[in-house]
Formats: sequence, structure tokens, C-alpha cells
Amino acid sequence: MAWKVGTAMAVLLGFVGVGGGVGDGADPRRDGWRATYRPPATIPFPAENPYTPAKAELGRRLFFDPILSGDGTRSCATCHVPNLAWGDGRARAATRQQGDMDLRTPTLLNIAWQDGPLGWDGKFHSLEAVAAMPLTAPGNMNLPMPDALGRLSADPSYAAAFATAFSDPDVTRERLEAALATFQRLIVADAAPFDRWIAGSEDAISEAAKSGFDLFNGRAGCAGCHSGWSFTDNSFHDIGVGVGTDTGRGRLKPTSVALTYAFKTPTLREVGRRGPYMHDGSVATLDAVIDLYDRGGIERPSRSRSIKPLHLSAAERANLLAFLATLSTSTGQDLTTVSFAELPPAP
Repeated sequence: MAWKVGTAMAVLLGFVGVGGGVGDGADPRRDGWRATYRPPATIPFPAENPYTPAKAELGRRLFFDPILSGDGTRSCATCHVPNLAWGDGRARAATRQQGDMDLRTPTLLNIAWQDGPLGWDGKFHSLEAVAAMPLTAPGNMNLPMPDALGRLSADPSYAAAFATAFSDPDVTRERLEAALATFQRLIVADAAPFDRWIAGSEDAISEAAKSGFDLFNGRAGCAGCHSGWSFTDNSFHDIGVGVGTDTGRGRLKPTSVALTYAFKTPTLREVGRRGPYMHDGSVATLDAVIDLYDRGGIERPSRSRSIKPLHLSAAERANLLAFLATLSTSTGQDLTTVSFAELPPAP
């Protein structure tokens, strides 16, 4: 099946620098900050799972196919919905019985650049390692791995697709995981007004948004965690949200005080379309998110040292919201159809 990337790769390949000077009232550090948001030139793929068109197409098919759920009613796209910014719009992911899981569905946008452990608490060592848990979990897709491999092996079209992607017809867990991860690395944030501004179009965002950018990188310190083109440092921080037994990374690293209640920094791409917010969906709106940071969250020994009351003015809050709005496209994006020919060669 042919598929088309839209303008996502234009973000990666079309921008060559940062243009424009610092206007009146701008922070003198603005141009330096802008340089740190230049887009990457290619999508990274690991040496042990390099990109091929056949493998990516197999992964795309698997991602959207309910064949990987026990009763044939769920797929990866049940929770990672393309036109919901590759999340599900819920406070917490839905179980197959339509209850709530413990955590919110994370977006898959720019997952190729998510270094280090993945998941809100970092339980997955790589993107390849993620698929087995939701696939086999009784409350999620509820299909034991041997049954999944058996179903795919018995389907002549899947057997042929695995043979094409891996030069061998054997359907294995490792190949299933590799194909899904290859497709998911193609889920790249589309060009937003912010990207056009970074490319040099001064009229792409408002003056209020530019002031919000200065605040984001300056006094508010948001860029300390939400840094670079993907707006994440790929690390874990306690920002004063989790409570009780909801200890995040601390569950896996119980001897670390700093990691108690620490959760993975999410990307801010398409953030305006991805509420509610936080790992547990406990903050309903972006305005409420800013209020959380403004007051500094829950004060405790594990709280990140960079989290402290900001005492933002009403104008500063409005400017931050204006800036965050520039990180979303006007209509969102749907990458269910992508043309592999538009992608740069994998490194």
C-alpha cells in the first residue's frame, strides 16, 4: 500500500537557518535561543533496526490492524489516534472493558528522537521493547505473543510481507517489534507556525508569542526540560504532581530520592490539541498547566530544583499561552498515508 508523508519531512529538510533580528523589547538572547530549535536533517534509526520501506510498510499495517488484539476489536491506533495528535484525548487510556488504565496515553510524535528509557516511568529500554506490553496485557489488547505470531504466520499476506521485509518468512517477536518501531519512527511533527518563524518568517507568529518564547527560554525556565526541536530533554523530573503510590520513575529506582514522583518529559508538539495534561491527565487545560508551574507544584524533597514559584503576571501567562499555540498546526496531522520516497536515506 502506498502512503504519503504530507509536509512532515518538509520540516526536516526545508529549513536552513534562523532569520530575522531581535526587535524592540525582545530579549537580547532570542536569536541564540532560536538557533537551538533548528530541525534535524534526517530521522534517526538504530543500527540494529535500520529503515527499509518494506519494514516500515509492514509496521504501518500492523499498527492499524486489530488482528493483534485477542477479540479483534483493538489495534495500536485505538489509543494512538493520528488525528488526535497520536494520543487518545483521554485523561487516562481506556482498557478494553472501557475502564481507565493507570496512565495517560503518550503521543508518538517525534518518538524517533526519544533517547533513553521510554514510557512515563522509563520501563522500556527501547522503542522496540514497547509493543509487547500493550499487545499482551489482559486489560489492553489481550493477545499472548505466541498467539499473535501464530495468527500472522497463518495469514498468507502477512507471511509474504514478513518475507519481503526480512528476506525470510519466519514471523518472530523480534521482527514484529522491529517493524512496528520502524513505522513509529516515521511519525514526525508537521510544520507549525513556530517552525516557520524559526526558518526566518517573522510574521509567522505574533509579538505576544515571541515574548512568550523569551519567557519560555528565560525567566520561566521551561526550556530547561522542554528543550530543542522536539521540546523534551528525554529525562525524568518531579514537577510536583504525582501523589501517593503514583511514584513514576521512583517505582523502578526506589533508592533515588530525586526520581520519586519523576515522570518523563513529554514533547510539546501539538500540545494545544493534546489535553488533558500530565502523566495522569490530572490537569485539564494549558492555562491550568501554567498555573501549576506558576505556583511550583507540591513542595517535597524529590521536587526538581528548577521548579519554584514564578509569580507570573497576567500578561506573561497570556504570552506563554500564545507561544504554546504556535507549536500546533491548524488542523493537526494524519500520517496514515506516507510516501517512503520522500524520506531521506536512513543513516
